[in-house]
Amino acid sequence: MALMKRFKKDTPAYFDYKDVKTLQRFINVYGQIEPIAKTGLSAKQQRQLAVAIKRARHLALMPFVTSN
Repeated sequence: MALMKRFKKDTPAYFDYKDVKTLQRFINVYGQIEPIAKTGLSAKQQRQLAVAIKRARHLALMPFVTSN
């Protein structure tokens, strides 16, 4: 069963850590960064995404984990 790449269309050219709404699209319900197979990003874009999410977490713009 092949994984569907679901985010490829609307990816920004640059991931900004202050754009929390965009970054939340690449986080699953548990607060983890989605894998490259699901995001459909290139390796370079995936690294930029991870850095932006981690910066947003350290500045308390995004949670490290989500609680139920």
